[in-house]
Amino acid sequence: MPARFRRWSMRLTQTRFTVTAGALIFNNEGKVLLLKHRFRAGSGWGIPGGFLEVGEQPEEAMRRELREEIGLEVEDVEIFTSRAFKKPRQVEILFRCRADADVKPRTIEVERAEWFSVHALPEGLPKDQKQLIELAATYGAKGRD
Repeated sequence: MPARFRRWSMRLTQTRFTVTAGALIFNNEGKVLLLKHRFRAGSGWGIPGGFLEVGEQPEEAMRRELREEIGLEVEDVEIFTSRAFKKPRQVEILFRCRADADVKPRTIEVERAEWFSVHALPEGLPKDQKQLIELAATYGAKGRD
């Protein structure tokens, strides 16, 4: 089978999906950073992150999104987990990292950016994200190592 035909057959038969990168960011007090997005379903609160652009690596995408949305630089970055969703067809790569700075929204899509105690997360935060935050906070020395 010619190479061109093999490539087209792979494109037609393989599932298409999007890839996002998110961040579980803890400060020196062990608080986690959450963003309230204007266009996010429910309460709008959630873990910071966004879609990968063409040719971009997941960590690059996460760092770019944080700079664009709230002007934040992070350190001690490590892959924490990944997960896949059927609807929408999406793969999410989550990083655990540290930062200790005041944050302010820089785009219209982010309404608020706040540090929260793991024991006092905002009302309406999706249950799966709450579980991820709790797990990340107990990883190592409760989010502070």
